[in-house]
Amino acid sequence: MMLLEEWIRKYGTVKDGDVLKVDSFLNHQMDVSLFDKMAKEWKRLFAGSEINKILTIEASGIGIACIAALEFGCPAVFAKKNKTRNIAGEVYSAKVKSFTHGTTYDVIVSRDFLGPDDKLLIIDDFLANGAALEGLLDIAAQAGAEVTGAGIAIEKVFQHGGDRIRSRGVRVESLARIKAFGPDGSIEFMH
Repeated sequence: MMLLEEWIRKYGTVKDGDVLKVDSFLNHQMDVSLFDKMAKEWKRLFAGSEINKILTIEASGIGIACIAALEFGCPAVFAKKNKTRNIAGEVYSAKVKSFTHGTTYDVIVSRDFLGPDDKLLIIDDFLANGAALEGLLDIAAQAGAEVTGAGIAIEKVFQHGGDRIRSRGVRVESLARIKAFGPDGSIEFMH
C-alpha cells in the first residue's frame, strides 16, 4: 500500500535495535483516516473470505482492528495482557514476547468471545519476529476457531516472523513490507 509507505517515509523514524517509531500516526496518535484506507485494503485483499470476527492484541492493534471490524461488519476482540476483575470465567491464554518491550506477557481472551463457529481475521500493527501473531494463532486454536488470515500494517521482513507464520499455512497480507533499514535511518521497502 503505497500510501502507508509514504507515511512511514515521511513520519517514521528508525531507532537503535531495528525499532521503527510510527507513533505519530499508527500506535500512539492514530490517524483514523489512514486506518480507514488500510481497512478497505484488507477488505479488498480478503474479499470472498468468510470473516465474522477480528482478533488483535492490546494495545497498538486495537485502533486498526476496530476500524477493520467496522469495514468487515463484525466485532473486534482483543487479547488482554493482564487478567482483570471484569473478566469472569475461563480464558484462553498464550505467552507472547514483545519485540519492542523485551517482555513476555500472558495474553488472554475470555472464552465467551471466541469459539469454534468463529472465522477470524487477525489484525496487528507490526509483524517482526512473529511472537504476537503466534500467540493469537495459539489462542484461536484453543478456541477451535478458523483463522482466515492475518492483516498486518507493517512487516519487518528481515526479522523473518512473516516467513515462519506463512510456513504454517497462514495467509499474511502486510500493507507495508520493510526489507531493510539503512545505517542512515533510511527504509527500503519490498514489493
